[in-house]
Amino acid sequence: MKHPIRSTEDLGLVIRAVRKSTRMRQDDLAAVVGVSQQFAVDVERGKATVQFGRVLRLLEELGIALNVDIPDEASRKLEELRNRPAGPPRVRRGRRDAPAANGSTGPPPQGDIDLAESAR
Repeated sequence: MKHPIRSTEDLGLVIRAVRKSTRMRQDDLAAVVGVSQQFAVDVERGKATVQFGRVLRLLEELGIALNVDIPDEASRKLEELRNRPAGPPRVRRGRRDAPAANGSTGPPPQGDIDLAESAR
């Protein structure tokens, strides 16, 4: 049966309902998925800042399919993007000595091109 998900709380309730319907304990689910029990608790309570990749692992373990309903034009664009070969590395613009958004002044992550560095 399909249920709309409009918030993290909605998704948490769905996860809790499916887990309880299978008589699985939170700690058992967490152990199988490889996350902490606190993570499972946070997800079921609708915490908005949990790691999405781990949430997807919980969903998979519980047999919950996650689908999106997008307009036809967006669907065509999605297929185009999926079929496009991987592009070149991302290009970072800016001064090398300028702090990054995270405050770091170190070198850019591998795979990125620093235009300020290549201009020297």
